[in-house]
Amino acid sequence: MTLALQPAELAPVVAEQPHPLLFATVSGAHFYGFPSRDSDVDLRGVHLLPVEDLVGLHEPDETRSLMWVRDGVEMDLVTHDLRKFVRLMLRRNGYVLEQLLSPLVAHTSPAHEELVALAPGVLTAHHAHHYRGFAGTQWRLFEKTGELKPLLYTYRALLTGIHLMRSGEVVAHLPTLLGEMAAPARLPELIAAKTEAEHGGAPVDTEAVHAEVEELHSVLDEARARSSLPDEATARDDLHDFAVRTRLDLRQR
Repeated sequence: MTLALQPAELAPVVAEQPHPLLFATVSGAHFYGFPSRDSDVDLRGVHLLPVEDLVGLHEPDETRSLMWVRDGVEMDLVTHDLRKFVRLMLRRNGYVLEQLLSPLVAHTSPAHEELVALAPGVLTAHHAHHYRGFAGTQWRLFEKTGELKPLLYTYRALLTGIHLMRSGEVVAHLPTLLGEMAAPARLPELIAAKTEAEHGGAPVDTEAVHAEVEELHSVLDEARARSSLPDEATARDDLHDFAVRTRLDLRQR
């Protein structure tokens, strides 16, 4: 996966953040492998609040958002405080795991690397529910708009969930998934069509793709039933220790 974005280009943005960033990665369509020529660039990551912000009476700013335009392309950076991010990891949230494990890294740190190493300990068979739910939401959006983007998001979510249940690995890049597992033959053509317009219509037979999506839901259910993933996260205590130590390390600097 490649992207016309270099970490050095984001250095000023990182430097301007009021709190240290543990990491920032590229998410969205660029990460999923089907960006359009006019796709926004979505950056996601983790910031670290000082201890004082968490023990006082004021509500901490646990989520921060920043938007800007570079060469006519809209970019946004959304980060969560480490404590919130880790809690989301433990709630079987596939979004944050994909952000953490994205290979498109704009900013990193030793703490980022350590958190990546802990990620397998939060994977459970129940993550199938996340991907089923996300696919259902995107399918309803496709039915309402007829756009190709939510249809590809539907396929991507289901294939990611199936691959996770079977292998224990989070792979969100749709072209990679197509090379590793049986998938509807129409997908390479749809990915190619998506490059032309972010909100273009889907050149498909709706009944045919509905049948494919329903079949993938069934495959996901079967993969979950056969999965060797545990029912509960095994890294809860390790993540607690990591979050405390990382916060205290910041205080000591």
